Amino acid sequence: MLALVAGTGALPPAIMAAFPDALVCALDGFTPDVLVDLTFRLEHLGSFLAKLTELGVTQVCFAGAVQRPLVDSAQIDAATMPLVPVIKAAMSKGDDGALRAIMQLFEAHGLQMVAAHDLVPELLPAAGVLTSLKPNAGMMAEAVLGESVVAKLGNLDRGQACIIQGANVLAEEGPDGTDAMLAGVMARGGVLYKAPKPNQDRRADLPVIGIGTARGVIAAGLDGIVVTAGGVMVLDSDAVVAAMDGAGKVLWVRPETQS
Repeated sequence: MLALVAGTGALPPAIMAAFPDALVCALDGFTPDVLVDLTFRLEHLGSFLAKLTELGVTQVCFAGAVQRPLVDSAQIDAATMPLVPVIKAAMSKGDDGALRAIMQLFEAHGLQMVAAHDLVPELLPAAGVLTSLKPNAGMMAEAVLGESVVAKLGNLDRGQACIIQGANVLAEEGPDGTDAMLAGVMARGGVLYKAPKPNQDRRADLPVIGIGTARGVIAAGLDGIVVTAGGVMVLDSDAVVAAMDGAGKVLWVRPETQS
């Protein structure tokens, strides 16, 4: 049985479309756009893990965006008390480090962690240009710079995206995500570059773009989107390509380079 630990955004509904019988779980305070079967608090993680086992869950997928919850030590239950050192250590790390630590707790309880793109492989498009308009030499150079910027951010366990115009970095993704970064930019040209962090555990928090991203890029005046092949999921790809084509923009799934 599959349990989907769902956050906000369009990824949980995409998974539920393929796995309608999955048990949907949500962290208290975050409401996904799917019907939730079970809500839990981080302070009750031990009890939640035991409940998953009791219900016959064998696989767990993390999907969607969540913010780090505040942990109320007074609310920690007995089943969670032995996990407190790991939870505290996880909360002190960046996103990838925190997710790795939490996933290890799930695995220690006999639950297999599975990636969203393993459940729905078509979310990862093959390398190539998906739009009618192709990248020119300038965009190719911007992609090279974008790759180095995202690698730098990733090594700090921070963002997974940036906006490049020529030889300039217009914006770097922060905690508020890609949409917020795009909303703060008005440009004439340039690209949104998005890729996973170097050495990221790709079972969780793999970058995602969708129709909202396409609209944000168009509104910001950028020339296109460049994503790393095999490392960025594209939701509702037909609609994304249609929007980009309609605006005369580029969507390039760039082959992952070997460092």
